[in-house]
Amino acid sequence: MKALLGITTAVLIQSSSLFAQSIELVNPILTGFYPDPSITKVGADYYLVNSTFSYFPGIPVMHSRDLKNWKQVGNVIDRPSQMTFLGDRMTRGLFAPAIEYHNGTYYVTCTLIDHKGNFVVTAKNPAGPWSNPTFLPEVKGIDPSLYFEGDKAYVIYNSDPPDNKPLYSGHRSIKIIELNPKTLQTVGEAKIIVNGGVDLSKKPVWIEGPHLMKRGDWYYLYAAEGGTSVNHTEVVFRGKAPLGPFVPYEKNPILSQRELPKDRKDPITSAGHAQFVEGPDGKTYAIFLAVRPYEENFYNTGRETFIVPVVWKDEWPVMDPGPNGVQYSYRANFPEVKQKGALPQNGNFAYTLTFEKQLDPALLFLRTVDSTNFSLSKAKGLTLKLKPETCAETGNPAFIGKRQQHMYGSAETELTFAAKAANETAGLVVFQDEKHFYYLCKSVENGKPVVQLLKSTADAKNTELLAKALLKAAAGKVQLRINADGDTYSFRFSEDGKKYTVLKDKVDARFLSTQVAGGFIGCLYGMYGTSAGQPTTNTASFKWLKYEGHDPMYKK
Repeated sequence: MKALLGITTAVLIQSSSLFAQSIELVNPILTGFYPDPSITKVGADYYLVNSTFSYFPGIPVMHSRDLKNWKQVGNVIDRPSQMTFLGDRMTRGLFAPAIEYHNGTYYVTCTLIDHKGNFVVTAKNPAGPWSNPTFLPEVKGIDPSLYFEGDKAYVIYNSDPPDNKPLYSGHRSIKIIELNPKTLQTVGEAKIIVNGGVDLSKKPVWIEGPHLMKRGDWYYLYAAEGGTSVNHTEVVFRGKAPLGPFVPYEKNPILSQRELPKDRKDPITSAGHAQFVEGPDGKTYAIFLAVRPYEENFYNTGRETFIVPVVWKDEWPVMDPGPNGVQYSYRANFPEVKQKGALPQNGNFAYTLTFEKQLDPALLFLRTVDSTNFSLSKAKGLTLKLKPETCAETGNPAFIGKRQQHMYGSAETELTFAAKAANETAGLVVFQDEKHFYYLCKSVENGKPVVQLLKSTADAKNTELLAKALLKAAAGKVQLRINADGDTYSFRFSEDGKKYTVLKDKVDARFLSTQVAGGFIGCLYGMYGTSAGQPTTNTASFKWLKYEGHDPMYKK
């Protein structure tokens, strides 16, 4: 009996020890507008980057030691001397960065769409500073990534089909060209290694986001196929040399959500644009983009970063999402490593941003940063100088925003502002792009202070007034709150910080969805002020920004 008890106790201790070393990876690992993820592992550290399009600073650098807890340590494009996106629509700018590490140097490749195209930047520390961009004029296409072997490097990218003659709409190719990693100059001619996709006879579309890796004797080329919406998938090829030839896996795609029932609960869709990485347990994982619609294909949170385990079958990598597709959590047998000072990034969470000394690196400006236009203090928080530019245009208005990371939740701020004229407004905007936003703001009308809810229109010079209410004090503080409720937003204000008044309830959130707006970005909550075309010396101060999110797929 004692022997049996000893065995039982030992098993319990061993089980307890294993459980203590386990971690729950919660999807998305980065909630909200964090699309086109790329990841590299350096020792025990992971560094991940995402697309930011025309937001500034560009390309956040996230750090983790457990693939769950992420802390932003910097931004790749953080100086206007590197580049700006003035004049560009919000959904243009920086497309699909990729990060690699080689011989003590970090490399990020990316596409500056509509302008000089593909470029590479380098850093000795992933937190920065990153170099000015070196453009690669011979790399004509999008989504470049790097593969290193010995003293050679290769750029792998999406490009035009053979002879620039598409056989059908969406016909693209994957090309490879050698790169000198010291001079960052290309060597020789580009070569097509995939034409069209897995099976050209089936007219595959938008082969993109390619990566190359080696495992054992095989080189694996993998990429997204099907476009970045509901038909998005990931496919894989392999060959015996980095230049190919490459043969597709007979059971492609290795990741797809498009065959799943459309009426399933809490769906995850549009999965693809993946990259493999070795986990702390030595097993393979894939990080990729996907979306969480609140109905049909409507989502406001943009494309987010997810993770799934990968299994190797007959020397092929196959993602292992489990029954009914990608899950909202996976259990892995390695310890959790939390990071001091990191904002929460997955599951349900709440936090308050204050503006006493510095801005959180996750906060975003439109197209560039004008450091003379804002100030930080313990007394006032964030003070913005109102600008004539508006967020309905393609300039750099007085705007600083954070991502909407949940379908359900709220953003709230305390505003101190006294409008001098009816054209002056300041407040909180929920912003998808130049033509799709709602603006909860303070202003004056007939000399009296008011709070207004404005809606963007197709005309950049005009907004639609949805609701308004008189305020008691022209110069007093006012709290503004935007509630997200899936397919609706609600807009509230308070003059005493205790009792909130509903200005307008159940406003259509689908107007701010990617499905309606088009493009590739997600919504932001922005602290914003404008004098709408007129010069002014007026300012608006935001004491704090509170954020809270509670989506139904997560445990309360």
